[in-house]
Amino acid sequence: MKKYEEKKFTIGTLTGLSERQIAEHLKLYAGYVKHVNLIAENVEELSSNSEKNAYLISELRRRFAFEFDGMRMHEFYFESFEEGKREHESGSTLGAAIAEQFGSFDNWLTQFKTVALSRGIGWTVLSRDPRSGSLINHYAGDHELGHLAGLDIIIALDMWEHAYMIDYTPGEKKQYVEAFLSNLNWRVPEGRFNRET
Repeated sequence: MKKYEEKKFTIGTLTGLSERQIAEHLKLYAGYVKHVNLIAENVEELSSNSEKNAYLISELRRRFAFEFDGMRMHEFYFESFEEGKREHESGSTLGAAIAEQFGSFDNWLTQFKTVALSRGIGWTVLSRDPRSGSLINHYAGDHELGHLAGLDIIIALDMWEHAYMIDYTPGEKKQYVEAFLSNLNWRVPEGRFNRET
């Protein structure tokens, strides 16, 4: 059985997101990695008598989707802070694609922020549809619910309250979104976009 390992991120001091907030959030990420492995182990053990354990196995597989997507989405999130803030470059491949599809970077940014401030918990995601080449801003309600099938994730913004609850109240989500965007290393989403094109 393949074991998943907790990724270590190189995150320096962030503006508007405290070290304590990031440390607590990273602990939560570590929990997803741990539970992905525990569920996989349990499924393997229960599979020795799959007929008797069919119900338990099916429930664990459903839970696996939540834990696995929680693990991966947090990896997308934390990678965006690695190596420090880097400004968006309008002449980059991703910058050109955003401007072409949304009319301008500012138009895209306004839409992305609007999605982020939707009521409820979840993820705000900029994805690319590899079939059409379209960029799509969308909301995923749970880790495993609301993802658009087959899309490549370019940016993932965690909008669960655990992502900002130490530094911001739920009524201050807007400030948290601004903090995330102000600390973004745009080379990370650019790299994802270029790998997928």
